[in-house]
Amino acid sequence: MPRMRTVAVDAVVLAVVAAASIAIALWITPMQRVAAAGQIVRVGATAPSWSLSGPAQLDLFGQHLPTTLTFAGPVRPRLELSRITLSQQLSEFTGTSGQDAGQSLEHALVAGWWHYFAWQITIVGIVALVLTGAASGWLRRHWRHTGWLLVIGVVLAEAINLGAIMTTAYSAPGKLRRVHSLQALVGGASLTPPADATTTVTGLGKVVVIGDSTAAGLGNRALPHATAQDKACGRSSDAYARALAAVNHGQVTNLACSGATIAAGLLGSQRAGSLAVPPQLDDPALAEASTVIVSIGANDVGWASMLQVCAVSAGCLDNAVLAYLQQQLAGFTTDYLELLTALQSMPNHPRVLINLYYDPFSSDVSCLRSVGMTEHKLAAIHSALSALNSVLSSGAKAASFTSVQPDFTGHGVCSEQPWVQGVHDKAAFHPTASGQWAIALTDEQALNTATPTG
Repeated sequence: MPRMRTVAVDAVVLAVVAAASIAIALWITPMQRVAAAGQIVRVGATAPSWSLSGPAQLDLFGQHLPTTLTFAGPVRPRLELSRITLSQQLSEFTGTSGQDAGQSLEHALVAGWWHYFAWQITIVGIVALVLTGAASGWLRRHWRHTGWLLVIGVVLAEAINLGAIMTTAYSAPGKLRRVHSLQALVGGASLTPPADATTTVTGLGKVVVIGDSTAAGLGNRALPHATAQDKACGRSSDAYARALAAVNHGQVTNLACSGATIAAGLLGSQRAGSLAVPPQLDDPALAEASTVIVSIGANDVGWASMLQVCAVSAGCLDNAVLAYLQQQLAGFTTDYLELLTALQSMPNHPRVLINLYYDPFSSDVSCLRSVGMTEHKLAAIHSALSALNSVLSSGAKAASFTSVQPDFTGHGVCSEQPWVQGVHDKAAFHPTASGQWAIALTDEQALNTATPTG
């Protein structure tokens, strides 16, 4: 009877050791860093799942996106884009390069995957050895008994590991060989390459501003001699592009349009009133720009809608709204990769500045209590704004661009000297002329200290 009890205890210990060894190995095995035509991607595995098949995971700028490809097995690949580099090499991410670039990416991913599992298998054996030895010592087993337990523990752990995970390990390379671009892996659309030609600024070179209503200057003074497109897009003579031009005694081209998103505005055409506005990146001014300033993202994630929900609902950013935000951020992230790709693929290699979003409230919502705003809701709004800005800054860093955070502290909507328009104004929470100047001066400082990316 004691012998049977010993065998039973040993069996339980070995089973627990095997499971723990595999879990620990998946947790601590380092993701493998691979380079594909100058692009840096880290390759690893997701945590085990109860399902026997499913999508892999692509980490873009802090967002975890499911892939369009499905993989067999409870453990699937995890890919993390950690750096985007300059020049024609980047075109592989859009699927616009030749066959060699696509093959470079697929070969790198497959090699990284096998390297990862070579490490994982080794770590499983080491962890199983340590855990079995520790358990044997705790149970005070004889040294000869311990020797057998160590052998069985390692063999059992590796057998389960290989049986459960090698389904994925052997089938994943075939799937990864079909990955010719990370953009396609998460279902991104193809790009229309930007066109050719113009504009000027003393000191900063030729500057072009692209983006949404923040950059357009919505709600401020209209442009003199405004074109039909200027009027439809809400472009203002107080926009930070004009302020930046005034500081530098030059001219800055402002292509921003109210309501623009990356897909419908920057990369694709946009409907503004009765006009169809061509893609901002197709404008001839981009081809000779030495600097491009980007303000985008709020419309992509439905920022205005979230503000309205916060104002009228008892809670703010509850589970339903959080799920909506995550969905919008995921879609924005893939579009953002496409935008960064397009900007880096420009043959003139301009410096690129990504403007983060200002805080329109600062810490004071006293003047907004009549419309339902509270400190609790403000904290939730700040959390959502931080999530958007985190994606923007992470993407800029990965692309070696400069990100800038305009600081409206002390000048929120309820302050004595607000830099944002009031809740009842034409363009609520958009920068006033003073706010636009604040953005312009922040950009000016960043551009004068930034290293050119060309």
